[in-house]
Amino acid sequence: MGTSQGGEPMNWMEYSLEDFQDALASSDPTPGGGTAAAVALGQASALTKMVVGLTIGKEKWKSGWSDAEVAGDIVESIYLRAGQLAKLDSDAFDEVMASFRMPKSTEEEVSNRRKSIRMATLKAAEIPFETVQLGMNLLSCHQGLAQRGNANAVSDVGVAALLASAAVKGALFNVEINLQSLPDEMGIEMRTQVKGIRKSCSEVSRKIMHAVHDRIAE
Repeated sequence: MGTSQGGEPMNWMEYSLEDFQDALASSDPTPGGGTAAAVALGQASALTKMVVGLTIGKEKWKSGWSDAEVAGDIVESIYLRAGQLAKLDSDAFDEVMASFRMPKSTEEEVSNRRKSIRMATLKAAEIPFETVQLGMNLLSCHQGLAQRGNANAVSDVGVAALLASAAVKGALFNVEINLQSLPDEMGIEMRTQVKGIRKSCSEVSRKIMHAVHDRIAE
Protein backbone atom coordinates (compact mmCIF):
# COMPACT_ATOMS: atom_id res chain seq x y z
CA MET A 1 0.00 0.00 0.00
CA GLY A 2 3.01 2.30 -0.18
CA THR A 3 2.32 3.48 -3.72
CA SER A 4 -0.73 4.07 -5.86
CA GLN A 5 -1.47 2.16 -9.04
CA GLY A 6 0.28 4.91 -10.96
CA GLY A 7 3.40 4.48 -8.87
CA GLU A 8 2.97 7.71 -6.90
CA PRO A 9 3.60 7.65 -3.12
CA MET A 10 0.40 7.55 -1.07
CA ASN A 11 -0.75 10.49 1.01
CA TRP A 12 -2.29 8.76 4.00
CA MET A 13 -4.10 11.95 5.08
CA GLU A 14 -6.34 11.56 2.04
CA TYR A 15 -7.51 8.13 3.20
CA SER A 16 -10.64 7.45 5.20
CA LEU A 17 -9.99 6.08 8.68
CA GLU A 18 -11.31 2.69 7.57
CA ASP A 19 -9.07 2.58 4.51
CA PHE A 20 -6.02 3.64 6.49
CA GLN A 21 -6.63 0.93 9.08
CA ASP A 22 -7.01 -1.61 6.29
CA ALA A 23 -3.71 -0.42 4.84
CA LEU A 24 -2.02 -0.84 8.23
CA ALA A 25 -3.52 -4.31 8.57
CA SER A 26 -2.31 -5.46 5.15
CA SER A 27 0.84 -7.51 4.64
CA ASP A 28 2.46 -4.61 2.76
CA PRO A 29 5.35 -3.06 4.71
CA THR A 30 3.98 0.47 4.30
CA PRO A 31 2.27 2.07 6.06
CA GLY A 32 3.91 0.72 9.19
CA GLY A 33 4.67 1.70 12.75
CA GLY A 34 6.45 4.93 11.87
CA THR A 35 3.50 6.16 9.87
CA ALA A 36 1.11 5.10 12.64
CA ALA A 37 3.21 7.05 15.16
CA ALA A 38 3.01 10.19 13.03
CA VAL A 39 -0.75 9.78 12.65
CA ALA A 40 -1.04 9.41 16.44
CA LEU A 41 0.89 12.66 16.78
CA GLY A 42 -1.57 14.34 14.43
CA GLN A 43 -4.53 13.08 16.47
CA ALA A 44 -2.85 14.29 19.67
CA SER A 45 -2.34 17.75 18.17
CA ALA A 46 -5.96 17.85 16.99
CA LEU A 47 -7.29 17.06 20.46
CA THR A 48 -4.95 19.63 21.97
CA LYS A 49 -6.18 22.22 19.47
CA MET A 50 -9.75 21.44 20.46
CA VAL A 51 -9.05 22.02 24.16
CA VAL A 52 -7.27 25.28 23.33
CA GLY A 53 -10.39 26.46 21.50
CA LEU A 54 -12.61 25.43 24.41
CA THR A 55 -10.47 27.40 26.88
CA ILE A 56 -9.45 30.69 25.29
CA GLY A 57 -12.16 33.33 25.50
CA LYS A 58 -14.17 31.49 28.14
CA GLU A 59 -14.24 33.65 31.29
CA LYS A 60 -14.71 30.65 33.55
CA TRP A 61 -11.32 29.31 32.41
CA LYS A 62 -9.48 32.62 32.26
CA SER A 63 -6.69 31.31 34.52
CA GLY A 64 -5.86 28.83 31.76
CA TRP A 65 -5.79 31.26 28.84
CA SER A 66 -2.04 31.71 28.93
CA ASP A 67 -1.50 27.94 29.05
CA ALA A 68 -3.89 27.53 26.13
CA GLU A 69 -2.12 30.24 24.15
CA VAL A 70 1.22 28.47 24.65
CA ALA A 71 -0.37 25.18 23.61
CA GLY A 72 -1.93 26.86 20.58
CA ASP A 73 1.44 28.15 19.41
CA ILE A 74 2.99 24.69 19.80
CA VAL A 75 0.13 22.97 17.99
CA GLU A 76 0.43 25.25 14.98
CA SER A 77 3.86 23.82 14.19
CA ILE A 78 2.66 20.23 14.53
CA TYR A 79 -0.91 19.94 13.27
CA LEU A 80 -0.12 19.82 9.54
CA ARG A 81 3.45 18.55 9.83
CA ALA A 82 2.33 15.31 11.50
CA GLY A 83 0.37 14.34 8.40
CA GLN A 84 3.35 15.14 6.21
CA LEU A 85 5.57 12.96 8.40
CA ALA A 86 3.13 10.07 8.02
CA LYS A 87 3.65 10.18 4.26
CA LEU A 88 7.39 10.83 4.49
CA ASP A 89 7.88 7.84 6.77
CA SER A 90 6.33 5.49 4.23
CA ASP A 91 8.26 7.13 1.41
CA ALA A 92 11.54 6.73 3.32
CA PHE A 93 10.98 3.01 3.82
CA ASP A 94 10.16 2.61 0.13
CA GLU A 95 13.46 4.34 -0.70
CA VAL A 96 15.34 1.87 1.49
CA MET A 97 13.69 -1.04 -0.30
CA ALA A 98 14.48 0.52 -3.69
CA SER A 99 18.13 0.80 -2.66
CA PHE A 100 18.28 -2.89 -1.82
CA ARG A 101 17.05 -3.66 -5.31
CA MET A 102 19.96 -1.80 -6.94
CA PRO A 103 22.33 -3.90 -9.09
CA LYS A 104 25.42 -5.40 -7.45
CA SER A 105 27.26 -7.12 -10.28
CA THR A 106 30.44 -5.04 -10.11
CA GLU A 107 32.50 -3.54 -7.29
CA GLU A 108 31.32 -0.07 -8.28
CA GLU A 109 27.69 -1.16 -8.23
CA VAL A 110 28.18 -2.81 -4.84
CA SER A 111 29.74 0.38 -3.49
CA ASN A 112 26.98 2.59 -4.90
CA ARG A 113 24.31 0.24 -3.58
CA ARG A 114 25.83 0.21 -0.09
CA LYS A 115 26.04 4.02 -0.03
CA SER A 116 22.46 4.36 -1.25
CA ILE A 117 21.18 1.90 1.35
CA ARG A 118 22.97 3.73 4.14
CA MET A 119 21.77 7.18 3.12
CA ALA A 120 18.20 5.95 2.68
CA THR A 121 18.33 4.19 6.05
CA LEU A 122 19.66 7.33 7.73
CA LYS A 123 16.75 9.28 6.25
CA ALA A 124 14.39 6.56 7.49
CA ALA A 125 15.71 7.29 11.00
CA GLU A 126 15.59 11.07 10.66
CA ILE A 127 11.90 11.18 9.69
CA PRO A 128 10.59 9.43 12.83
CA PHE A 129 13.11 11.40 14.91
CA GLU A 130 11.27 14.53 13.87
CA THR A 131 8.06 12.87 15.05
CA VAL A 132 9.82 12.26 18.36
CA GLN A 133 10.89 15.89 18.71
CA LEU A 134 7.47 17.28 17.82
CA GLY A 135 5.80 14.83 20.20
CA MET A 136 7.98 16.03 23.06
CA ASN A 137 7.15 19.64 22.20
CA LEU A 138 3.45 18.82 22.31
CA LEU A 139 3.74 17.01 25.63
CA SER A 140 5.40 20.08 27.14
CA CYS A 141 2.10 22.01 27.09
CA HIS A 142 -0.27 19.33 28.37
CA GLN A 143 0.33 19.60 32.11
CA GLY A 144 -0.59 23.28 32.27
CA LEU A 145 -3.57 22.70 30.00
CA ALA A 146 -4.73 19.85 32.25
CA GLN A 147 -4.33 21.92 35.41
CA ARG A 148 -5.88 25.21 34.26
CA GLY A 149 -7.61 24.68 30.93
CA ASN A 150 -11.30 23.92 30.44
CA ALA A 151 -12.00 21.30 33.11
CA ASN A 152 -14.77 19.76 31.02
CA ALA A 153 -12.16 18.78 28.44
CA VAL A 154 -9.42 17.58 30.78
CA SER A 155 -10.03 13.98 29.74
CA ASP A 156 -9.28 15.06 26.16
CA VAL A 157 -5.97 16.48 27.35
CA GLY A 158 -5.26 13.09 28.87
CA VAL A 159 -6.01 11.26 25.64
CA ALA A 160 -3.93 13.78 23.68
CA ALA A 161 -1.00 13.19 26.01
CA LEU A 162 -1.32 9.42 25.76
CA LEU A 163 -1.35 9.63 21.97
CA ALA A 164 1.61 12.02 21.94
CA SER A 165 3.53 9.71 24.27
CA ALA A 166 2.74 6.73 22.05
CA ALA A 167 3.90 8.72 19.03
CA VAL A 168 7.20 9.56 20.71
CA LYS A 169 7.95 6.07 22.00
CA GLY A 170 6.74 4.39 18.83
CA ALA A 171 8.80 6.66 16.62
CA LEU A 172 11.84 6.01 18.83
CA PHE A 173 11.57 2.31 18.00
CA ASN A 174 11.77 3.20 14.33
CA VAL A 175 14.74 5.49 14.90
CA GLU A 176 16.59 2.77 16.79
CA ILE A 177 15.93 -0.07 14.38
CA ASN A 178 17.24 2.01 11.49
CA LEU A 179 20.30 3.27 13.36
CA GLN A 180 21.09 -0.29 14.37
CA SER A 181 21.84 -1.22 10.76
CA LEU A 182 24.13 1.79 10.18
CA PRO A 183 27.81 2.30 11.04
CA ASP A 184 28.34 3.90 14.46
CA GLU A 185 29.56 7.15 12.92
CA MET A 186 26.20 7.76 11.23
CA GLY A 187 23.34 9.36 13.16
CA ILE A 188 25.52 10.16 16.17
CA GLU A 189 23.30 12.99 17.43
CA MET A 190 20.23 10.77 17.37
CA ARG A 191 22.08 7.89 19.04
CA THR A 192 23.13 10.09 21.95
CA GLN A 193 19.60 11.42 22.54
CA VAL A 194 17.39 8.34 22.28
CA LYS A 195 17.72 7.01 25.83
CA GLY A 196 17.33 10.44 27.43
CA ILE A 197 14.26 11.26 25.36
CA ARG A 198 12.56 8.00 26.27
CA LYS A 199 13.15 8.68 29.97
CA SER A 200 11.96 12.29 29.67
CA CYS A 201 8.86 11.18 27.81
CA SER A 202 7.92 8.76 30.58
CA GLU A 203 8.51 11.36 33.28
CA VAL A 204 6.53 14.10 31.54
CA SER A 205 3.70 11.73 30.67
CA ARG A 206 3.43 10.59 34.29
CA LYS A 207 3.09 14.17 35.50
CA ILE A 208 0.40 14.89 32.92
CA MET A 209 -1.58 11.80 33.93
CA HIS A 210 -1.42 12.84 37.57
CA ALA A 211 -2.60 16.34 36.63
CA VAL A 212 -5.49 14.91 34.64
CA HIS A 213 -6.57 12.57 37.44
CA ASP A 214 -6.28 15.34 40.04
CA ARG A 215 -8.39 17.72 37.93
CA ILE A 216 -11.08 15.09 37.39
CA ALA A 217 -11.17 14.41 41.12
CA GLU A 218 -11.70 18.09 42.05
